[in-house]
Amino acid sequence: MASLLCSQIKLNKAYVRRQVHENRLPRSLCWSPLQSGHFKNLALRCTKNLPWEASLPYASSEDSASIIMGTNVVEAIDTEEAPEIPILQSEQDVVEVRNEQDVVEVRNEPSGQLTAFKLPMWLLGPSVLLVTGIVPTLWLPLPSVFLGPNIAGFLSLVGLDCIFNMGAMLFFLMADACGRPENNSFDLTRKIPTTYRLWNLVASVIGFAAPLALLFASSRGTLQPQIAFIPFLVLLGPYLLLLSVQMLTEMLTWHWKSPVWLVAPVVYEGYRVLQLMRGLQLANEITAPGWMVQSLRGLVTWWVLVLGIQLMRVAWFAGLNFASRPSYVSSDDANK
Repeated sequence: MASLLCSQIKLNKAYVRRQVHENRLPRSLCWSPLQSGHFKNLALRCTKNLPWEASLPYASSEDSASIIMGTNVVEAIDTEEAPEIPILQSEQDVVEVRNEQDVVEVRNEPSGQLTAFKLPMWLLGPSVLLVTGIVPTLWLPLPSVFLGPNIAGFLSLVGLDCIFNMGAMLFFLMADACGRPENNSFDLTRKIPTTYRLWNLVASVIGFAAPLALLFASSRGTLQPQIAFIPFLVLLGPYLLLLSVQMLTEMLTWHWKSPVWLVAPVVYEGYRVLQLMRGLQLANEITAPGWMVQSLRGLVTWWVLVLGIQLMRVAWFAGLNFASRPSYVSSDDANK
């Protein structure tokens, strides 16, 4: 406002000087400045000679008053007590800031020795799953393990599943060591989506409740011919036991925020399909009823569907993580 007023006074001074020089205006005069948006009501009236050479009515920079005449209008700024604000004066300052960010990113990356230590786990972990899960189920002759529809046969099958579960736990430990960052200053997964937890729980509850509903219907005589409890336990007992272990493992990975929360269902569900295929083989040996064989086939179909959805979710979360990491931004996007 002060600068606008000063410029308008100078324009009016020049106009009056010219008129006085040409003897068109008397010494005692009265005029209004140029009309503007903010100074329409401003009028400057002169009844005597104006001291044109005098300084403008502004406070000098030496005194502690405000910029405009009069005190307590604009307070003076103490530059010594004001906080220092970094000002980028050249392109070198920008380069230095970017270099500091690069240093921070390099610090967050794992060291070379730790990376070399983690690389063998990429082969060792899946090899453990292969030896403890696939080999006993596919390559071990079932007649040498299965002793018939009795408690001994049930325990022998549970022993095979326990061997797999030990291998799966060892795999999860190695995967956690590879996936967990060095500093835990931030959450590993932002937050595990509620829809993901709900879907896993619904799938597990359906897979757990369906065999129990079949056993209840058989005991009530709804399904004929009936099946005894021990043959039913041989066919679906290890399946129900490992499904309970899977639900407990998933809840623990959610609580501990472990990086394996996304792959744990895939590992268990892949082996569950093999479990049910083994149950189909055993159903022929113990002459299980037809409805029981059809139920096993339905469970295989259900868990293949659930496994496919889990793999789609792994691709979804991996794509989001890949796109959110700044180190994977292309050079064209960085130039933009």
